[in-house]
Amino acid sequence: MFVKKTNKLVKILLLILFIESVFFSIKYPNQKSTLKVDIKNYNPKKPIVIMVDLETSLMQVFQENKVLKTYVVSGGKPSTPSPIGVWTVISKDTWGEGFGGRWMGFNVPWGKYGIHGTIYPDSIGWNSSHGCIRMRNKEVAELYKITPHGTKVIIKGGPFGNFGSYLRTIKPGMRGSDIYELQKMLKEKGYYYGNPDGIYGEGMKSIIHKFQKDNKLPIVDTIEGSLYKKLGVKLID
Repeated sequence: MFVKKTNKLVKILLLILFIESVFFSIKYPNQKSTLKVDIKNYNPKKPIVIMVDLETSLMQVFQENKVLKTYVVSGGKPSTPSPIGVWTVISKDTWGEGFGGRWMGFNVPWGKYGIHGTIYPDSIGWNSSHGCIRMRNKEVAELYKITPHGTKVIIKGGPFGNFGSYLRTIKPGMRGSDIYELQKMLKEKGYYYGNPDGIYGEGMKSIIHKFQKDNKLPIVDTIEGSLYKKLGVKLID
């Protein structure tokens, strides 16, 4: 599997997600915001799509395939990365001061991730969080008004899809989008039978060992170069 740069696919993905969001808003018309919003060209009758670029620390809000608003945000540190991929807002709440009074949670299977505010405004603009997308409190309050349940959120972490910008060395206990992608690949090859969850636990360790044995690789817990190669993962421009 060659993992190519995804920039050209983003526009197509945005269009697909916008169409999906339209159907969602038709099915659940009560999800539309009725609050007053001071955003130029915003149409409360149309759905939005949110895209976060972790490399530039920018969030863009799209409506009808056009950029409605751009915000400076922060994503996760390398040790606690944000979930790369396409997610859905499944929960909203007005949590306390530490979250800036606003929370929009995603359907990420390996942990609790979402968009929220912060009491540390200096952390905005660089990857400093524990994996969530942080915003300035005033701006997250604005976004909260126009983001109903079911809104699609695209999080980009680099040019190579769920692998971000490089192939990291993965060890048991780690979590992330790259593990989620590897589980899907192992499932396609007939090794992984459950639903991918992005967690390198004991079950996945047994699967990795079986794959290594079947492919005459050293039996080790770490996922790196030779195993990536045998799985067919190669990052190309």
